[in-house]
Amino acid sequence: MMAFPDLMPALPEILLGVGALVLLMVGVFRGENSTNVVTGMAVALLICAIGVLVLAPADGATFDGSFIMDGYGRFLKVLVLIGSAVAIAMSVAFARAEKFERFEYPVLIVIATLGMLMMISANDLIAVYLGLELQSLALYVIAAINRDQLRSTEAGLKYFVLGALSSGMLLYGASLVYGFTGHTNFAGIHMVLERDGASLGFVFGLVFMMAGFAFKVSAVPFHMWTPDVYEGAPTPVTAFFAAAPKIAAMGVLMRIVIDAFQPATADWQQIIAFVALASMILGAFAAIGQTNIKRLMAYSSIGHMGFALVGLAAGTETGIQGVLIYLAIYLAMTVGVFACILAMRREDGSMVEEISSLAGLSRTNPVMGTLLALLMFSLAGIPPLGGFFAKYFVFAAAVDAGLYWLAVIGVIASVVGAYYYLRIVKLIFFDEAAGTFKRCRANCA
Repeated sequence: MMAFPDLMPALPEILLGVGALVLLMVGVFRGENSTNVVTGMAVALLICAIGVLVLAPADGATFDGSFIMDGYGRFLKVLVLIGSAVAIAMSVAFARAEKFERFEYPVLIVIATLGMLMMISANDLIAVYLGLELQSLALYVIAAINRDQLRSTEAGLKYFVLGALSSGMLLYGASLVYGFTGHTNFAGIHMVLERDGASLGFVFGLVFMMAGFAFKVSAVPFHMWTPDVYEGAPTPVTAFFAAAPKIAAMGVLMRIVIDAFQPATADWQQIIAFVALASMILGAFAAIGQTNIKRLMAYSSIGHMGFALVGLAAGTETGIQGVLIYLAIYLAMTVGVFACILAMRREDGSMVEEISSLAGLSRTNPVMGTLLALLMFSLAGIPPLGGFFAKYFVFAAAVDAGLYWLAVIGVIASVVGAYYYLRIVKLIFFDEAAGTFKRCRANCA
């Protein structure tokens, strides 16, 4: 007789799963007037999940070893939950102003977050795919949630088509890995690789899996969806896309390559190093000509994922610690910038999306101008702000691992990328004011 699995390690996921069903029922039975109630309940649910993770930790494996809870997973889950809760909170006034208040939005965020938490704790290729698809299916809908806007529906369609392609590549890679190792469990894959080495078929599977994950973290050469989706999706959705899903995808990628593929480090390290290099360079140069702040943040996100992958390319414990620090600081910087973008509306009530509109912000709104400038300095990696330490730790890990060339190119890319961040600071403080903004009250996001 099969024993009932210990559900305590998966308690936050169970909480979110049951909570999402309750939120859906509340929305369905209360109708259109339920948006504010469902939104408040969704934020409270995510905060409760954080409380469970922090106050009642239950480490261990369950579901026959397919699901694992440890300190690494707990840290990343807290980051994902914070990113999701803030994204929901930031959307309230925006949705009211843009007249697309829908109770489905917070429910979909909760479902996507559940998928992300499952990914982070996955200890089996099938569990990884289940979490990934649960997240992706919700994100496809969220991208196109403002269906009355052509840009939003176009963003959702692009994300769906390319996301389906990347999921297929990931699944094909996973099937090859299973075929040539005979295991889907990470421990079993690790054991076979340690005993027999990496076969040619396994390497093909590894490449396809890396391609699928590169799409999920917006890494070159699978970044093409990012600028269009970031620009087309509603701004709170863009803020969510830029934070939580990236952290979850990086979390599961690190767990797979360290726990399952560690004996084949020489094979995956080359792929990660190339992807990191290409992402840093493209993120630095492609953003220079951007005029839309959301597109600029898309290329910035690509570059920052490249920097984070530098720590993973090191393949050491120091490198993993560097990536975790980077993701925590990246979350704070990204959410902060999008909060500033959401908080700025012109006198006619329209959103501010063009970078030129930020001219003279320090004179029309000194607090907002100073805060946005500090965030830009941090994104550029200017000491002593958080962005500097984030880059320092990943570059130090690369140097310790002997990847001097990757660290040097990373520093050069960081210097080039500083140009477009500092250009925004120059606009804020030294250019003539382009216009005044609404003072943020109840009607302003």
